[in-house]
Amino acid sequence: MKYLKSINIYKLLLGVGLGAVIGYGYYYFIGCNSGSCAITSSPVVSTLYGGLIGLVFVFPSKKKM
Repeated sequence: MKYLKSINIYKLLLGVGLGAVIGYGYYYFIGCNSGSCAITSSPVVSTLYGGLIGLVFVFPSKKKM
């Protein structure tokens, strides 16, 4: 529980939000017109995937000493 309090929630939300915006932007500007691409054929999937990648980038891997 102490570990969860040490994580800055605003940093996580910013990472997820920014990742989601980038994921939707990737769908909108690059995307897949044929519909055969698993990630970029749907705006929802692309946005969720981008948010997940954003979370991975900002989530702390080790506690700093």
